[in-house]
Parts: sequence; structure tokens; C-alpha cells
Amino acid sequence: MAYKIAVIPGDGTGPEVVDEGLKVLKAVSKKENFQLDFAFYDLGGERYLRTGETLPDSVLEELKKVPAIFLGAIGHPQVRPGILEQGILLRLRFSLDQYINLRPVKLYPGVEGPLKDKGPEHINFVIIRENTEGLYTGAGGFLKKGTPDEVAIQESINTRKGVERCLRYAFAFCLQRNKACKLTLAAKTNVLNYASDLWARTFNEVAKDYPQVKIDYTHVDALCMWMVKNPEWFDVIVTDNLFGDIITDLGAMIQGGLGIAAGGNINPGPGGVSMFEPMGGSAPKYAGKNMINPLAAIAACQMMLDYLGEKKAAQRIENAMIRVLGRHVKSLAAGEMGYTTKEVGDLVVEYL
Repeated sequence: MAYKIAVIPGDGTGPEVVDEGLKVLKAVSKKENFQLDFAFYDLGGERYLRTGETLPDSVLEELKKVPAIFLGAIGHPQVRPGILEQGILLRLRFSLDQYINLRPVKLYPGVEGPLKDKGPEHINFVIIRENTEGLYTGAGGFLKKGTPDEVAIQESINTRKGVERCLRYAFAFCLQRNKACKLTLAAKTNVLNYASDLWARTFNEVAKDYPQVKIDYTHVDALCMWMVKNPEWFDVIVTDNLFGDIITDLGAMIQGGLGIAAGGNINPGPGGVSMFEPMGGSAPKYAGKNMINPLAAIAACQMMLDYLGEKKAAQRIENAMIRVLGRHVKSLAAGEMGYTTKEVGDLVVEYL
């Protein structure tokens, strides 16, 4: 089997962690006897500063023809915040209809988390975030901008179709995960009378088609509290775009930090293109120093192979990461691992 993978190294430390991810992918593909063909794309801050382009239409058309994209990081200190995020990340998500953001929150043995008396047996759940609607559609505008009477309106767009397809994915994922088989909806029905009401009504209706799944509801602010106090309560959490953006960062912290957190932007449909990335950002102050932690990027590769159906290869990577974390890496923080970026990648390959 052969897979063509688009690779976007991006900005800052992105190229460094991508190199280690590719190193692991090449090694595991040989062991499991499948082929990976990589196509590289120069997208990010340097290209924007050089040409004024973010994501050219011609590149987008090419990306529509691959099954998966491996993204390093987007974010450049010389580019105003929002330009690259909207011009590349959001455009990719919307144009490729990557309507699911998938974020495993898993504390591995050997990783020191910030929660007292909570270990790997307590922190192992998944957050499913709707990825193409809500407040991130860009709907809204200004009135009397730049004056003392300025008004800014930001509208949250939630469609029945968008909400239902996200929820159905979450219910099906819950069954496939086969853990506690419990799905928690996080919303804000006590205040957001329209959007959260749509989510809650659709959630209860769709639940009738999945009687094997236990359902639960929590206000999103309470969820933040319970994720810290009792993370073991959760199996799969489903929520909207904005709430999901917030709680996934909280999830990254309780699993040990952004150095281990990876995610996928998924289009589950036939012929859909999905994108996988580390959550840590471009971290430009560490660029070129061979000291950034590549494990989140390697975890993104593990997620990508699982998505592509190469389950044995994905499990090999996760098992290797567990050994590296348990036996070698002292800390997930840049410069405190006890190893260089390249050496951590080499260790994962060694344990495959």
C-alpha cells in the first residue's frame, strides 16, 4: 500500500519536529511494509513575507488530492497574528471540510503531570471539537470602527447539519473506542439559549440511535473544573468550536504539556483530506537550536497512520514513545529533555 502525504513544515521549530516525525514514519513504514510518498509545501510566515501569499489556490487544489497532511507549525513573529492562522489554518479546515478536531488527552507513564494524585489511569480521554462552524466562521463586523461609539459583532453560526454530523461522529467514535462508552456534551444551555439549545436537542435526539452509549451533559465552565478535579470521569467529550479550542489547551496541560499533545483535523467522508499536527505552535525562540521536543509531532504521525488504517504501525509508534518517555526523557520542556531534538527522534526509531 502507498500513501501520498502532503508535508507543511511551516514556521519556527516546525521544520525541526517535522524532520523527526518523517524519520519515524520512514522507519515504521519499512517495518510494516507500506510506502509513504511525501510532497513538501512551502507555506507559512517566510513565504508570506517574501511573496504576500498565504495559501495559493493552486496549492489548495493539490492538497485536495492527498489523503493526509502533516503540518509542523504556523506562526511567525514578524507577521501580524491572524493573517497566517486565518489564511492557512482556517482556510484549510474550511476548504477541506475538516469538520472534526480530534484531540486525545492521555497522560503517559513517566510523564509528570500537574495534577496531584492523578496518574495515567486517571487521564485518558478524547475531546471532539466541531471544527468548521461556531464563532470561527468570521461572521460579524464593525460599526463606527475607531470611534468612541465603536460596535464589534461576532456571530456564532451553528447549523443543524454541522452539529448533527459532529455528534454522530462522536457517538460512533465512542463505540469504536470501547472504553467506558460514555459521551459528554459540553455546552452552555443556561446562557446561550440558541446555539447551546440546538446542540443539546440534537445530542438527545441522536443519542436514541446509539443506545449502547451512556450520555452526560455539563456546562463548559464546570467541565474545566472537573477536568482538573476528576479527569477520570471522562471518556469522550464533544463540544463546539470555541469551547473546544479552550478546553483542548487545558487538556494538553493535564497530560503533561504541549510537548506531547497532538491533534487531527478530520474529514471523515469518502475521499476526505485530514490534517495532523503537534499542538505546541512554532516556538520561534527555540528555532534552529536542536532543543525542542519532537514527541508531539511524532504523536501526530501516530494519529495519522491510525487514521490511514495502518493500525499496527501506529501502535508501534505509541509503544516506542512510551518507552522513550519512561526510560529516557527527563522533561517535556525544550532544553530540559536530557537529549536533543534529533536524539529523541532517534530513540523513538530505536524502540520501534
